Amino acid sequence: MTKKINLTLKVWRQKGPNDKGVMETYSAQQISTDMSFLEMLDIVNEDLTLSGKEPIAFDHDCREGICGMCGAMVNGRAHGPEKGTTLCQLHMRHFNDGDTIMIEPWRAMAFKVVKDLVVDRSAFDKIIASGGYVSVNTGGAPDANNIPVPADDAELAMDAAQCIGCGACVASCPNASAMLFTSAKISHLALLPQGKVEADKRVLAMLRCMDEQGFGNCSNERECEAECPKEINITNIARMNRGFLKAALGSRYK
Repeated sequence: MTKKINLTLKVWRQKGPNDKGVMETYSAQQISTDMSFLEMLDIVNEDLTLSGKEPIAFDHDCREGICGMCGAMVNGRAHGPEKGTTLCQLHMRHFNDGDTIMIEPWRAMAFKVVKDLVVDRSAFDKIIASGGYVSVNTGGAPDANNIPVPADDAELAMDAAQCIGCGACVASCPNASAMLFTSAKISHLALLPQGKVEADKRVLAMLRCMDEQGFGNCSNERECEAECPKEINITNIARMNRGFLKAALGSRYK
């Protein structure tokens, strides 16, 4: 049965990258527990607009948990309190009537705040552009289907490929490390025959770019794994580190 709840929201408002920013308090009344978190923000924004105030800026696109656009810290947790859930999949049934909810943008040196809850995640795009692709000629679909791939490798590659690049791993890491994201993108290619050809070059280039973008290093806190909405495993980081050592010590690439 649908319930209605009333909430108090404390939301980070920041007019632009150079604005100091401040927490502001809003009231969210008669929110259906069937709504998603983003739909709740839509209602709040509608009320703000009708009252002549500027709506809260936040990122969203597919609202089906696959695009990686949505994301905010909800009560100090990336994408909120539910495990394996993006912000658009977080439903208001997980909150109680009278709750106060803190909503903040991702916090990381590499993710500059654009406005309110919107941050610039183009640093991820630069890491991908540095080597997160296959450029060799792998033929057409029939050729790919003729290459045997061990089932275990295919499963691990698919698990890594689930990363949607939302940035929750960076936001939840005390070092603002992007190693879970980078390792997932490296792993899903390196595990497949088509990606092995450029594996050494790829791991060196992507890790170099990751450092250049200002992300921190991994210190095995495992917060990234705990908060990842796609439950990407940190064994990808170990696989990436092994690939890096192999490439740094034994390949012709620098």
